[in-house]
Formats: sequence, C-alpha cells, structure tokens
Amino acid sequence: MIRESLPLTDERLRICGVAAASAAPSFAEDVRRGLTATPKVLFPKYFYDALGSRLFEAICELPEYYLTRTETEIFQRSADEIAGALEGPVRLLELGSGDGRKTRLLIEALVGQQGGLEYLPIDVSRSAVEQGAERLLHAFPELTVTAFVAEYQAGLRALRTERVPPGLRTLVLFLGSTIGNLDPGERIVLLREIRGVLRPGDGLLLGVDLKKAESVLVPAYDDALGVTAAFNLNVLVRINQELGGGFDLGTFRHRARWNVDLGRIEMHLESLREQTVPIPDLGLEIRFAAGETIHTESSYKLDPAQVAEMATASGFAVRRTWTDRGGRFASILLGAV
Repeated sequence: MIRESLPLTDERLRICGVAAASAAPSFAEDVRRGLTATPKVLFPKYFYDALGSRLFEAICELPEYYLTRTETEIFQRSADEIAGALEGPVRLLELGSGDGRKTRLLIEALVGQQGGLEYLPIDVSRSAVEQGAERLLHAFPELTVTAFVAEYQAGLRALRTERVPPGLRTLVLFLGSTIGNLDPGERIVLLREIRGVLRPGDGLLLGVDLKKAESVLVPAYDDALGVTAAFNLNVLVRINQELGGGFDLGTFRHRARWNVDLGRIEMHLESLREQTVPIPDLGLEIRFAAGETIHTESSYKLDPAQVAEMATASGFAVRRTWTDRGGRFASILLGAV
C-alpha cells in the first residue's frame, strides 16, 4: 500500500491518497460480472455519479424517506452527550464524509467541550473531501483535518501507522445506516478493520435503521414522486453513456420489496418484457425474461440484539444508544474492548 500527500489547500489541511493493495474492479468489469451472473446484480456504489448524487440529495428531502431526518434529530438533541461519552479528549474519524450536516453538529459539540479537534475523514471522492474540509475549516478555526482519499478498508489500514498520543481517544463515525448496505459477513469484516485502528476505550458511533413495519419501510424506497425510481434507473443510464449500452428505460421499472426472511429492503430493476440488451463496449448481449430483475441494492434493518451480537464478534461492546422520538433510528456507541 502506497500513500502520498496530495497538494495542500490550507495549513490546517492534509490530504493523503491511499493506493489499495490490489486494484479495485472497474465499472466495466463489475457490469460484465454482474449482468452475466445468475441472478443479475449491480453494485449500489455505481448509483453515485453526478446525476445520481443529486437525485439522492432529493431523496433525503422526501417525506417518505425518514432516515436522514431521524438521525439528524438524534444529533440535534444529543450531540453534547455523544461528544462527552468517551473519557478524555478525542479525535474524530469518519467513514464517508457525506454532506457533513450531522458531523458538523458533533464537531461543534466537541470543539465546545475540548477546544481543538482533529477530524479524519475517509472517502473515495477527493472532491467530497476537499469541499467538506473547506466548509468545516472555515466554520471552526480550532479544527485540523487529515483526510484519506481511499476505500474504507484501505484508509483504515493506512491509519494503523498513524501515531496517536497517549490519552487521546478515537471516536469513529459510521453514519446514515450505511452498515445496513453490507451483508452480515461483510459487516463483521469491516467492523474488525475499524477495531484494528482503535485502542481499548475508543469508540465507534454506528447509525442503525431499526426494524419496523413494512408499511413504513417500503415507501421510503419507493416514493410517490418516483425520485427513488429515477435514482435506481440511473445506473442503466450510466451503462448507456459510459459503456455504449442499449437499455430502453421504458422497458424496465423500479421495484422495492421487503424480504422478511433476510430482514432487508431490496431494490430491483425489473424487465417488463422479454428482451435482449446490447452493450457493445463489453461485447455483450444481455438476455432478460419478462419479470426478470437486476438486484441493485439491499438495505438491512437491524434490532438491538443483532447489533450486540455483531459488536461482540468484532471486538466491541454496546455502551450507549440514542434514538429519535419515534424510535425509528438509532445512534449506537460501541466501545472497543
């Protein structure tokens, strides 16, 4: 793994590029593999091109999509408690910088309690890191930022070489129910990677979407305006634009369904008829039966017992839990043991 410092834009900002141990598959390789598999799949990370990112921002404003509002409510009510939950001063490490609204609330609380603060975001998008750091550094003169442009696991491995002063705690943020996008085995692998950069007494604040009625869950992923449908279908637009694909969007529809046995919402793109779709850049012709789907995303919903079991399996223990007033979402502090 090779890490290089990228040009600085502020004396309080350091940006490190991290090379993964092996090259990640490209969009083309993942499309080839996913659409020739049985059943057909595409990875949700490919939702987030420029248009997809804007569509997701719109999703977060929809009345049906409760997740962002409920987690923000928790931070608005409990940021001071969260900031003071670990003994001693902390540095803040975040997986995925996002738009930074919730993180900003916690940074404000930490700065108020301890003065200076080091913030260490890990994100694959350099532009997201730069824009987020610029806003935060402008708002908080007491802040320094050491950012890692990398996949989560590559960034965490790079952090293992960083020297942490004695007495300084690390609080890791993994917000937005992103943990629910991972299959059970993948969750344990990632949590163990996180545990590998922590010392006993450090913590991980985990955003968890709690199990609830199907009547609440499904509309959050299949809104009345059709914004989530456009977000899902946009991955086919990407294949058309970037790989010369011949997908006719009018012959596919968005489907969101609750898989009660696996405890997850699944998003699919369903073929409305039997058809063959060419992807010339890949030398492929993909056949679809009527009703056949491409599985594009899973979002697991968890209960406290599952979180506790997951924590134990990865070197953590549940320390505290904060929920919104409706009990729909939880911010759960896991302590490194």
